[in-house]
Amino acid sequence: MTYCVGLKIDKGLVFMSDTRTNAGIDSISTFKKMRVWEEPGERVIVLMSAGNLATTQAVVSLLDERTKAVADRNPTLLETPSMYQTARLVGNTVKEVIASSAPVGQKADSYFNASFILGGQIKGSEPRLFMIYPEGNFIECSDDTPFFQIGETKYGKPIIVRAYDRQMSLEETVKLLLVSFDSTLKSNLSVGLPLDLLFYENGTYKVGLKKRIGLDDPYYRTISEGWSSALKAAFQSLPDFTG
Repeated sequence: MTYCVGLKIDKGLVFMSDTRTNAGIDSISTFKKMRVWEEPGERVIVLMSAGNLATTQAVVSLLDERTKAVADRNPTLLETPSMYQTARLVGNTVKEVIASSAPVGQKADSYFNASFILGGQIKGSEPRLFMIYPEGNFIECSDDTPFFQIGETKYGKPIIVRAYDRQMSLEETVKLLLVSFDSTLKSNLSVGLPLDLLFYENGTYKVGLKKRIGLDDPYYRTISEGWSSALKAAFQSLPDFTG
């Protein structure tokens, strides 16, 4: 299982993903689920993945390979004229990989499924954030839907819905995401540390903060322990049932 969040605030885009994959309780591994393509001064593209590991790795490898090879396939991720066209390219690649992997008649939402969060900015346009489905179609983040989640989403969503504010600072946003991830980690063992964090500031066309957060990270431990204590205190402060 996986948990990834892409969130849009006034200052930029914030991405966080876990790194655990598992094929049963006795087969647990760590794999990076966040990939970045960057041309400083021109574009930054971030892609996070969830779903079948072979499928997601094939999609990312194919996208990356085509940025480096001299071929008649155009444009590549480093050549698309807009983030919308980038989303189309990723969606088409997802369909291509699943079609080549699945047996005849196998559906995209079966064993070979994969979903992605794509975000970034290309010079001349605004930062944009998309969620791409296994079928290759996609939707874009809006004021009404300022964030996307993929993977194990239900445990970490309530805190984001309740506490999100588009005017949040980067520091506040990281705190919000860590609480969301900590709630998910404690509820589902198939999501695990370390976590990958990336911040892109609007108009910079370069990666800002990029950090891996492990169990030994002092700020993560402070957030995890502080949130547990705060929840207990809030529960105890509520009035008892009187019938």
